[in-house]
Amino acid sequence: MIHNFSELLAAAVAGSGSVARVAVVGADSATGLAAVLQAAREGFAQPVLIGDERLIREVAAARGLDVSGASWAPADAPDAAAACAAALAGAGEVDVLLKGSLRTDQLLRAVLDRRHGLRTDGLLSDVLLYEDTLAGDVRLVAVTDGGINPAPDAAALGRIVANAVKVMRALGFERPRVALLSATEAVTESVASTVVARQIQEEAAGGAFGECEVQGPLALDNALLASAAEAKGIAGPVAGRADILVLPNIEAGNVLGKAVKYFGGSITAHVVVGARVPVLIPSRVESEADKLHSIALGVLLGREAE
Repeated sequence: MIHNFSELLAAAVAGSGSVARVAVVGADSATGLAAVLQAAREGFAQPVLIGDERLIREVAAARGLDVSGASWAPADAPDAAAACAAALAGAGEVDVLLKGSLRTDQLLRAVLDRRHGLRTDGLLSDVLLYEDTLAGDVRLVAVTDGGINPAPDAAALGRIVANAVKVMRALGFERPRVALLSATEAVTESVASTVVARQIQEEAAGGAFGECEVQGPLALDNALLASAAEAKGIAGPVAGRADILVLPNIEAGNVLGKAVKYFGGSITAHVVVGARVPVLIPSRVESEADKLHSIALGVLLGREAE
């Protein structure tokens, strides 16, 4: 089981006998370009740079980056770069897509375009990892979904759970513990997310999501802290030790994801699952380190699917 980001990078490097072709879509992003080149130096990525070659080379020169070992795919505009990347992925010529200088919606629109063959029957959702230290030990915890689905209903939230479980199982979590978060652990009709959480917990008990433990509703404190769960008399397989935090809507997921980074000080990594290849949509303000860890996560998830 992978416990922290150092182990995540080590796992990506350890499997580098199968080097993933990572397409940077809009590769004139300084941090995205630097991250994929670092991944190449570590031995687990082969960069494919998509976009305006002149701009990309200007960024590389300004940062002192060597792009001589990269492959190139020209595109003169963001939408063209997204379409090119999706077409290459659909044809099996790249393994992971990393958003560079374009907007998230521009990339995802191309990924969802059925002409490129990347759509599946699954739902796209974003799974973010951070290093949690609340209990004293460093461990990876997932937050979902803060990037794709604005207001998922019970069916969509169930698929978000399934996607997150898939990610954590790829990291060696044999039976991930899933907390369905709300403002309270009490089920009340006036708080819709608590009712949905109860429904999904019942579905999980019937085996809907495979090998995992699902519990909810739980508030954030009693999902992560055993002392908080004990103080409130909350028992169960997930309370106080959740591996996955499932938020009821995109606002909550997005705020929590940014809070663990900017308030908690953690590196983060995240991946969009549900397409035929992992899609990485880091914010353009995320650091090179964040993007490097996202590449490692995408590479590991892609290997798991092989």
